[in-house]
Amino acid sequence: MRDLFIKDWGWKLFSLVLAAFIWLTVHRIIEPKNAAGLVTGSTLTYGNLPVLIVSTAADVHDYRVAPGVVSVTVSGSPDAIAVLQANQIRATVDLTDIESAKDLKRRVDVSVPSGITLVSVDPLKVGVIIPPQPAKKP
Repeated sequence: MRDLFIKDWGWKLFSLVLAAFIWLTVHRIIEPKNAAGLVTGSTLTYGNLPVLIVSTAADVHDYRVAPGVVSVTVSGSPDAIAVLQANQIRATVDLTDIESAKDLKRRVDVSVPSGITLVSVDPLKVGVIIPPQPAKKP
């Protein structure tokens, strides 16, 4: 039984060190990263960002959304947050495939610059107001 631990102790020690090195390497690769790999992150909230309406060029309706503004929370490195301006964040509602309907709600899509992560949008959906069509003259 004593030979089990003492025999070839150099190889056993080398195997143990190699196994620890492999485990640490794999653990470092698999370990989840926080907020897009940022070591430290800052968050910032922009309120009253206007919601822009995207529709086809042939669509002449005067769509409106309610509410017309959203609050957006973003995160990123302190350097990226320090230079971020509200006009670099775009909140849009896509109405390209809309049909006439009542009580229509659409999701707000937000685009942010690279290096910035979108945290939340409030409200997530806005109501679409479709104006009535004028009556056609005979």
